[in-house]
Amino acid sequence: MENLSVFLAILPVLVIFLLLTLRRTPADIAGLVGWVVTLVVAIAYFRTAPAVAMRASAAGVVASLPISLMVAASIFQMTFMIEVGAVRRIVLAMKSVAPNDRVAQILMINVGFGTLVTALGATPVSILPPIMIALGYSSYVAIALPAIGYDSLCTYALLAIPAVVFTDVLAPLVADAGIALTLRDTGLLFARFIPLVTTCIALGMFWIVGRWAMVVRGLIPAILTGVVAGGCCWVMAAVDLVPLTGVVAGAAIIALLALTLKLRRRPVYAEGELTAQDRETKAAMSLRKAASPWLLLLIFATLVNVKELPFFALFFQKLPLAVEAVPGKPIATRVLWQAYTWVLVATLVSAAFFRPTGRQWRTVLARTWQRAPRPVVAAAVFFAIAFVIDHSGKAVAAGGAWIADPDRNMIHVVAAAAAATFGGLYGLAAPYLGLLAGFISGSETSAIAMLSRFHIETASALDRTAAIGLLLAAASGVGGGLASVVSPAKLQNAAAIIDRIGEEGKVLRTTTVISLLITLLTAVATLVWVR
Repeated sequence: MENLSVFLAILPVLVIFLLLTLRRTPADIAGLVGWVVTLVVAIAYFRTAPAVAMRASAAGVVASLPISLMVAASIFQMTFMIEVGAVRRIVLAMKSVAPNDRVAQILMINVGFGTLVTALGATPVSILPPIMIALGYSSYVAIALPAIGYDSLCTYALLAIPAVVFTDVLAPLVADAGIALTLRDTGLLFARFIPLVTTCIALGMFWIVGRWAMVVRGLIPAILTGVVAGGCCWVMAAVDLVPLTGVVAGAAIIALLALTLKLRRRPVYAEGELTAQDRETKAAMSLRKAASPWLLLLIFATLVNVKELPFFALFFQKLPLAVEAVPGKPIATRVLWQAYTWVLVATLVSAAFFRPTGRQWRTVLARTWQRAPRPVVAAAVFFAIAFVIDHSGKAVAAGGAWIADPDRNMIHVVAAAAAATFGGLYGLAAPYLGLLAGFISGSETSAIAMLSRFHIETASALDRTAAIGLLLAAASGVGGGLASVVSPAKLQNAAAIIDRIGEEGKVLRTTTVISLLITLLTAVATLVWVR
């Protein structure tokens, strides 16, 4: 009976995984099927009240808004920037970076710039592959490197939405243990993983490009990049500006590598290879104008996150705009503080510089409507699954309150089984569980929503403190970020943008090995830290 309970508790995940891998079902469809399976299992076997299951689903959708609406806002912004020619101008600028040093060029473009634009809501796999092709790299390399370069700092993507969700989800779970988890604490928690993971990712990229010869050649720059990335994460958490971590870390990595090139008397930027068409593009628009949506977003994000200014207290604390889908547990939407609001504001304000025509606006809106719904649904449905699993086994009392039965809770059942199976070695398993959840859900944020309570419950079953549970959850989050490089959808996106559909399969075989190895090193570090 116990084995059946464990099997049924993980059945939704198994169904989604099989749909993704065997049938190649799109993530949103696989997620919806998984949600239905979750509802059936939770209600029929774990005796969850139907009202609880449906309201938990609604709570999950509300909790997903920081990521789902940010996805929509980012698609709108990128579509706008493409339509007005801003992306073309930015791509042109990147083509002239570090022309005489492959090591610095790879790190500056894929780790530095990739991290920076990911933090601002852009997608490296949609921007960087054409740049890599223009710089003379093979299509194989042009697909792989943009997908892996920003992964170590994936927690700080979309103005650190994964870190925000980590804090919001876990803070109530550890409050009873006397831990008042803040976004600053989350930043410090993840910062300890960054130097190791960033260095390994840099070395992995060098191996893809030039095997061991380039790994040896790039060893010192890779280590320096990891140290700088980790230092930026720690500093930004220390000064309580976690949402800007990716921007600062990306810029710092670029500055570090530019300095090393200067010290070696090599050009940092040279436009000698520009074609006549490139020069026309450059003359038509300044780089500052092209980047204005991102520059405005950076300004607005700084204004609403610096606690010494009045905006943070107003938008974050005084106007939480909470929605109570779960009785007694309102979810603060913080619509006026969230990144998606300011992405939209920055894009609309920048329109004053670009002056798009009516036709361009219609194209932007039409393409956004065509591209955004399915990623939004995919983001929301995995949160809904997580919340149903989280609240499974609950009944509704006469007064409307929810009564929990731990023995009928899906997370409790699986956590007890995991504790019995792995015991003191659970630290090795946590990052791999995050990698699997990230692969299934398509994002680190969704993986965090799906697994956070599970890690806290497992730590408790192992008689470990809530602080250890937080560390395990952070390690799992890192694994979820590393799943980006094994995501067929992201690799296919990178292949499509350079007309190489089909080559992503070859890339996936290589990046999977790299991802598994980096996750192993993360797991070993986690095991050492939790002992």
